[in-house]
Amino acid sequence: MTPQMVVAIGREALMLTVMVSGPLLLFALVVGLIISIFQAVTQIQEMTLTFVPKILAVALALLIFLPWMINMATDFARHMFELIPTLAG
Repeated sequence: MTPQMVVAIGREALMLTVMVSGPLLLFALVVGLIISIFQAVTQIQEMTLTFVPKILAVALALLIFLPWMINMATDFARHMFELIPTLAG
């Protein structure tokens, strides 16, 4: 196993992590921004108002994107298992 292979595998793993977590974080970011604007306009500073909608948005995003996320993770795992014979030499 060469250092270039290690870097390539690490890069691929990091890209997978960013791609899988991206939709969930984006949903949380958009909902958090909307709630922050709502709180600034109405001057309601309730702490649960920020957490509950974000949790619900992330749960909704998880329901929407879970099949795609599982597909991406299994493709990566399959690719890693296919690389095992090439790493032994």
